[in-house]
Amino acid sequence: MKIIDSPNKIQSELIALKKQGKKIGLIPTMGNLHKGHTSLFEIARKHCDILVGSIFVNPMQFGANEDLDKYPRTLQDDIEKLKAINVDYLFTPTEKIIYPQGTQINTSVEVNRLTKRLCGESRPTHFKGVSTVVNILFNILQPDVVVFGKKDYQQYLVLCAMVKDLFLPIEVLGGEIVREENGLAMSSRNQFLTSSEKEKASELRKILLFYAEKIKQGDRRYGAIRLEAIETLNSKSFNIDYFEICNIYDLERANIRDTKILIAVAAWMGKPRLLDNIEINLSS
Repeated sequence: MKIIDSPNKIQSELIALKKQGKKIGLIPTMGNLHKGHTSLFEIARKHCDILVGSIFVNPMQFGANEDLDKYPRTLQDDIEKLKAINVDYLFTPTEKIIYPQGTQINTSVEVNRLTKRLCGESRPTHFKGVSTVVNILFNILQPDVVVFGKKDYQQYLVLCAMVKDLFLPIEVLGGEIVREENGLAMSSRNQFLTSSEKEKASELRKILLFYAEKIKQGDRRYGAIRLEAIETLNSKSFNIDYFEICNIYDLERANIRDTKILIAVAAWMGKPRLLDNIEINLSS
C-alpha cells in the first residue's frame, strides 16, 4: 500500500492509472477504522481495479460545541487494517494541505433542503463541511466509484445529491450498517460508552425494529408513533436529538402515500451521540 500525503503526487499517479483503463474506487474516512469502514472497502473492491482510502479528520464539519481535538486519531492502527485488506493507496493529507488558508475558505459546497432536517437542525454547518471536503477529495483523487455507509443515511443522500447535481462522473454506492453483537450500529463513538451505557445503547436497535414492525403491520399514525418512540427512548436513559419517520428520498416527514420509509434516530447515551436507522419498503 502506498501512503501519500501530497495531492499532486497521488493525483498524478491515479490519473496515470486511469489512462491505462484502471477503475478507481475511493472510501473517504476520518480514520479510527472499524469493521463498518472495512466493509465499505470490501464493497468498493468488487467495483474497481485500484482501491484508495483517505484519512482526514475534517475540522470544517465540526461545530462550535463539538470537540475536534478529542476525535480519536489512530493512524498506525488504521494503516495496518488497510494493509490487511489490500488497499492500494492511502491518502493522508494534513489540515494545512487541505485548507492552506484555514477553514474560512473562499469556495464551499452546500447541498440545500436535504441538509435542513434531522442532523442538520442540531448541526447546521455540519453537512456544508462534509460536502466541501468530499468534493475536494473527489477533485484530488478522481474516483470512478465511491462507497458511503448508510448508518449516516442523511450524509449518504446529501453526497448522492451533490454528485448528481454537479454532474460528477462518479458512481455512488451505499454500504449497509454493520452492527456489534448486541445490535448497536458500529461507530467510532462507541468506544466512549461505558459497559453499562453500551448495554443500554443496544435498546436503540430494538426500539427501531419494534416501531418498524408496527408500520409494516399497517399502523400509519406516524405522528403518534414518533411521540411514543421518543417517550420510550427517554425511559431507556437516552437523551433524544430526534426520532423521525421520513420519506426515504427527501427526508420529509412520511405521509400515508409514501411507500419507501426511513425511521431515523439520533440520541445521546452519556456523552456519545449515536445514530441508527431502518429502511422500510411498504410497496411489497
